[in-house]
Amino acid sequence: MFFEKIKNLSNPLFKRLTGVKKITFELMLNILKTKYDEEHTLGGKPSKLPIEDKLLMTLEYWREYRTYFHIGTNYGYSESQAYRSIKWVEDSLIKSGKFNLPGKKVLQTLDKEALILIDVTESPIERPKKKAKKVLLW
Repeated sequence: MFFEKIKNLSNPLFKRLTGVKKITFELMLNILKTKYDEEHTLGGKPSKLPIEDKLLMTLEYWREYRTYFHIGTNYGYSESQAYRSIKWVEDSLIKSGKFNLPGKKVLQTLDKEALILIDVTESPIERPKKKAKKVLLW
């Protein structure tokens, strides 16, 4: 549905909108279609959204840092459905191994001036347990 609107964009505009080149998008899409077919070999309920749109949802989440609520509203999903779809796409792409960074040993052998690493990992918020004793700070 949404992919149909943007699939005819030129390569620079497609990359500007999604953050990836069309070739990379197609590679991601092939990985996700293979994964979807593996998971649904015995049948099951078909997805409400095409895989292309799930990938677009994920790219939108990565590129624009929008909340699951906003993304879900745009695509006709609930917040939890948007989260599950994006998480499935992320996990499938990670497990494929096609988009992994090189290992530590490979990075150490590279020229130091040509290498820049930026850590952008997300970590869950640490909150105190509900049944923990309350500590008063004066």
